[in-house]
Amino acid sequence: MMTNLFSTFDPATSMSYSMNWISTFLVIMLIPYPFWMLPNRNMIIYNNITKKLHEEFKLLLGPKSEGMTLMMISLFILILANNFMGLMPYIFTSSSHLVFSLTMALPLWLSMMIFGWFNNTNYMFAHLVPNGTPAILMPFMVLIETISNIIRPGSLAVRLTANMIAGHLLMSLLGNKSINISSTLLMLIILVQIMLMLFETAVSMIQAYVFSVLTTLYSSEVMH
Repeated sequence: MMTNLFSTFDPATSMSYSMNWISTFLVIMLIPYPFWMLPNRNMIIYNNITKKLHEEFKLLLGPKSEGMTLMMISLFILILANNFMGLMPYIFTSSSHLVFSLTMALPLWLSMMIFGWFNNTNYMFAHLVPNGTPAILMPFMVLIETISNIIRPGSLAVRLTANMIAGHLLMSLLGNKSINISSTLLMLIILVQIMLMLFETAVSMIQAYVFSVLTTLYSSEVMH
């Protein structure tokens, strides 16, 4: 039972090369060419979202790091598109795997750490000990801050993966229970599935926003 349940998150197929990961780039193929040329409704919505995100990320990063907002907006759009693609039937949810989320979180965190330690070494050392810390607690604070910095990419990746798996797992459980049951109970399960789908749509947007905002906050600390 558990093997069949978690097989929905297994990217392996019977083919020599797994085509499931192609869903990561499938959204680019589905966007029609007029999206890039004509001022249609999709383009207006996309521009409004990017402008709003640019203003918010600029407040977090400061006036000297406006170029970083483009990368964070691209990160948000990539995660959001993959989360939405995973809600469609028979399409692999790439954001439910650590291979996807950790591949984004680890290089970003590592590049920020390298940039911070090479360019703002004194600030990075000072950041390990918060202001007002008693002298006797300073070694412990350095250890705690170091550990918290090291686990940041893991927490980013696990947060995205766990939230995407949880909803899909619950929907799979309800889908398996809908076999050989009464019509009244079936209608109740369908209603719950619809509510879960709406909830998962909100989770897809929220998790993309949380991942990009937390990455922006981490980068603002090293670009002081």
